[in-house]
Amino acid sequence: MIVSRGTIDGIAAALAAHGLILRGGFRFDGDEAAPGGASGSPASSALLVGQAGAAPWPHFQRWLGRQPRPVANPLDTWSREVIGAVAREFGARAVSPSDRPYLPFQQWATRAEGLKPSPLGILMHPEYGLWHAYRGALLFEEEIFLPEPHAAIHLCDTCTEKPCMKSCPVDAYSEQGFAHEACLDHVRGPTGAPCRTGGCLDRNVCPYGADYRYPPEAQAFHMAAFARL
Repeated sequence: MIVSRGTIDGIAAALAAHGLILRGGFRFDGDEAAPGGASGSPASSALLVGQAGAAPWPHFQRWLGRQPRPVANPLDTWSREVIGAVAREFGARAVSPSDRPYLPFQQWATRAEGLKPSPLGILMHPEYGLWHAYRGALLFEEEIFLPEPHAAIHLCDTCTEKPCMKSCPVDAYSEQGFAHEACLDHVRGPTGAPCRTGGCLDRNVCPYGADYRYPPEAQAFHMAAFARL
């Protein structure tokens, strides 16, 4: 059985009602240990679900405002609720990047869209820049025939100045990797207010995808979640 183009269009429409989009898909190789689909049999195909810019933000905020009590990990909870409902409607299994044991979402994203990591570790998109995310995936036991992704232009290769490596006051990002503790101490400390209220300075200085930059309130939400780690 094959997942039809009409089904994929229906999934895209259902996700769009919540500000989410399909982020490409791929077929699992016959010799790899694919996760289970809706019935528990190994999945044959995956469709990635995510966002470009902050389109889901108002939908998420309305959902959050309707909750009778505080919700732990609210964005993950909302994403699971929305993507799970779409999965049930179309006979798929929904999985999330925060599920344990962790699934290789970054590898899946590379397979689906041909993206490469930026110096900040976030995958660089040729249109969205660093302002995009993957919120889940739909696993199908049926085949999905999608065109192979073309290798995307990796904008970081064309960027000679690399401002994203120069704006953090504690040099959290370097060729040695991400200095998690230094970043966390700074964000939590007395000089970290600009990061807490407006988001990561290194990420914000990137010149690509500026039209998709998350609004300050969304960035502050994500930074608060990071600072609670």
